[in-house]
Amino acid sequence: MIYKVASEKELATISKLLIKEIGIYKVVLLEGEMGAGKTTLIKLLCNYLGVIGPTNSPTFSIVNEYLTQNGDSIYHFDFYRIEKESEALDLGYEDYFYSGNYCFIEWPEKIPHLIPENAIKIKIELDNDNNRLIYIVR
Repeated sequence: MIYKVASEKELATISKLLIKEIGIYKVVLLEGEMGAGKTTLIKLLCNYLGVIGPTNSPTFSIVNEYLTQNGDSIYHFDFYRIEKESEALDLGYEDYFYSGNYCFIEWPEKIPHLIPENAIKIKIELDNDNNRLIYIVR
């Protein structure tokens, strides 16, 4: 299914549907060009999942941990700035990816050999009218 989104308000509504569509998958890859809305979508997914406090892009820290109202952790990765997969190894990525907690990953194409087999991908594309086209790739 492809979701066509014209505003952040619509994206908030779609985020609820996306969580249901993601189902049992906990490692979620977000692909899209710079400015496509990956970070905004992650923020809205985290809000829907009950994150307490602010969410923001971990561009410089590479990973942020958010806590939910239930005490669960959600991890948000931004691999845009890494140059080699070994930098993700230095972070101890396995501890996060295989923790059983949600891991939302921006720029997963930077770490292609480290992605777990049971990951799911959300692609975001811009159409000619600047709408976001969002779909899940299994």
